[in-house]
Amino acid sequence: MNKLISISGPTAVGKTKLSIDLAKKINCEIISFDSRQFYREMSIGTAVPKKNELIQVKHHFVQHKSIHDSYNINQFSIDAKKLINELFKKNKYIILVGGSFLYLKSIIYGINNVPEIPNEVRHALNTEFDNKGIDYLRKLLKELDPKYYDIVDLNNHRRLIRAIEVCKHTNKPFSSYLNGFDEKKYNHTSICLTLERNELYSKINKRVNNMVNMGLIEEAKDLYKYKNLNPLNTIGYKELFNHFDGLFKIDQAIEEIKKNSRRFAKKQFTWLNNNDEHIWLDSGIGVSENIKKLEKIVF
Repeated sequence: MNKLISISGPTAVGKTKLSIDLAKKINCEIISFDSRQFYREMSIGTAVPKKNELIQVKHHFVQHKSIHDSYNINQFSIDAKKLINELFKKNKYIILVGGSFLYLKSIIYGINNVPEIPNEVRHALNTEFDNKGIDYLRKLLKELDPKYYDIVDLNNHRRLIRAIEVCKHTNKPFSSYLNGFDEKKYNHTSICLTLERNELYSKINKRVNNMVNMGLIEEAKDLYKYKNLNPLNTIGYKELFNHFDGLFKIDQAIEEIKKNSRRFAKKQFTWLNNNDEHIWLDSGIGVSENIKKLEKIVF
């Protein structure tokens, strides 16, 4: 029977290495469900797999879009399911890897269509944001949809407004539209990587330093003129945009990236602990040992 194997976990935990080595072992291709890696203009700040990694195993949905394209979870779900049906004609397994868990869930369970929201609702919320700030949006969302509040990026005002407008217009929590359906669409095994908290935070800090050394500041500078586009409201870029706007010194901006990345990792753990059943693996024991474990459990 064909099987989807998803590899999830917080940022910087080691998903890329495990997914590539496992894909080589079981002879399959990889589908990314990391929405930050969809865009070709954003490489360093999204930790896109390196060229030598991408050539080892065929990857899909990595830098296949431009930041100027309109692309959302509904379109991704349709595209991913079409590709899965094609890949299963030649391979028994497909590996899904990433950190955007709603995108994974849209594949495994499907998603309920969110109703169209009148422009005046969105305009009114944007005006309230301009007048009252992001703390007002956070408080409002916590009242309307505490479940989504626990997992959303609280620094991304566009995502806050999107959730609030749905809550207000439909009188239903935004999260209720993301739950999808109870029945799985595929034979699926969920693998989650974890790591001792201090060690993970150390890896996150090191990764940010490496990104800076690789040219993250220059990459962000090239994208600064597009800073209002939704894909660029992303950790690693928005902090540097604030630096370019004179709000932070460069050292402060880099520390903000580290801090926000650690917070994001914490939210990812919260999501994984509250959704579905997983095979948990300790990233600290190494890729080869984890693959040996999976050979006994999954295959």
